[in-house]
Amino acid sequence: MAHGKSGGTGRVGGADTLPLFPNEALAQEVPSATRLKPGRLPSYIKDHRMRLRQRFREGGAAAMPDYELLELVLFRALPRQDVKPLAHQLLKQFGDFARVISARPERLAQVKGVGEALITDLKILEAAAQRMARAKVMQRQVISSWDALLDYCHTVMAHRSLEHFRVLFLDRKNCLIADEEQARGTVDHVPVYPREVAKRALDLNASAVILVHNHPSGDPSPSDSDIDMTERVNLALQPLGITLHDHLIIGSAAELSFRSEGLL
Repeated sequence: MAHGKSGGTGRVGGADTLPLFPNEALAQEVPSATRLKPGRLPSYIKDHRMRLRQRFREGGAAAMPDYELLELVLFRALPRQDVKPLAHQLLKQFGDFARVISARPERLAQVKGVGEALITDLKILEAAAQRMARAKVMQRQVISSWDALLDYCHTVMAHRSLEHFRVLFLDRKNCLIADEEQARGTVDHVPVYPREVAKRALDLNASAVILVHNHPSGDPSPSDSDIDMTERVNLALQPLGITLHDHLIIGSAAELSFRSEGLL
């Protein structure tokens, strides 16, 4: 559809006595200004970390700007490093906290100082956020949990750099019984096969479906090909008695509903 390495280390005596880097190659990846000599963690960094953790405990994420929240995430993977410069660099590269944790691993690896351990931590955090949002909508009536459904779609898709196409399958009571990614594409196109959508709906004994895809540009306005694809999917579903409940296009800050816009 078209439209408009930090490596891990074993814990020996706690984080303050960890070796600086597990190998020399990794040490070369980290800017020299942020490297620390082997030994105990300098007191100014320990105090800074303690202050950030305390502020988070007392005020939560709302009390912290993106770079400080990201620092808290970086502490685990980089226990012997001043992570503030790297947090700022990641935000400069990707834009905001959500885009950092949802960035593709290969793009994260291009940032100097980011290694496999940190990428893994970021992807775990992303998976946890998605799973929590998904738990609020699975096996629940879509109509009564519409806002939660939109929150879930934004969590999963709003910050993707490529187009993703998902199908939400509903039972006779309009409860969400399955959520599946059907395809991934480029920055402005993703292939969709209406017969595959229909076949999967039959496999799941679904009575209705909701199509969802994102626009990496941030603008949720539908293109001509979006509208055409929606019509083709609807034509494939109708003979089977399966309802196309809606098609949602997820932008960076808003979404568009085909049904609300009179396009379905």
